Amino acid sequence: MIPDGYTDLAPGKIASVVTYLEMTARIAPPDASTQDVKLRRVENPQLDWYRAIYRRAGERWLWFSRLEMADEKLTALLNRATTELFVAELDGREAGMAELDRSHATDVEITSFALFPEAIGRGLGRAFMTKLHDRAWKGATARVWLHTCTLDSPAALGFYQKCGFRAYKRAIEVVDDPRVRGILPEDAAPQVPIIR
Repeated sequence: MIPDGYTDLAPGKIASVVTYLEMTARIAPPDASTQDVKLRRVENPQLDWYRAIYRRAGERWLWFSRLEMADEKLTALLNRATTELFVAELDGREAGMAELDRSHATDVEITSFALFPEAIGRGLGRAFMTKLHDRAWKGATARVWLHTCTLDSPAALGFYQKCGFRAYKRAIEVVDDPRVRGILPEDAAPQVPIIR
């Protein structure tokens, strides 16, 4: 159990507050009719390509879990019948990526959702989430959930809430800084100082 008050972290560690959000009934997503975002499903992706888009989407937020995953484990995960990987496109150009995990029957997890840096601030997020929302609620889905953290974009939590997700749990995540371990470059996420 985490005690009240401040808790020191060892050098080389980073911490974030994780907020879990869910949607337990399909709701009409926010109006996103002004954007013609298309979702392209990618099956059996090449690992180099996948890691490149994962890095493109999340390096500035210190996403690293898929970058350090062994090739065999990542290939198995991405090629599972219950994993759905999508690229958002606008005018034929990649604008973001998202992934759904359907491995728990009627619970669908949005395991990643991000716009690429050049697509941020153009009003594409709601259109992208609307398309993904439609995919997540196909079939026997009874719950769609995701999590975000304080290392993510400051706008992420509010965005998910505006899309209809409700926060239901918080956690503290402490991990070794991926920049210190060489998984991400040291200049990634300059808003989070490296403490050695």
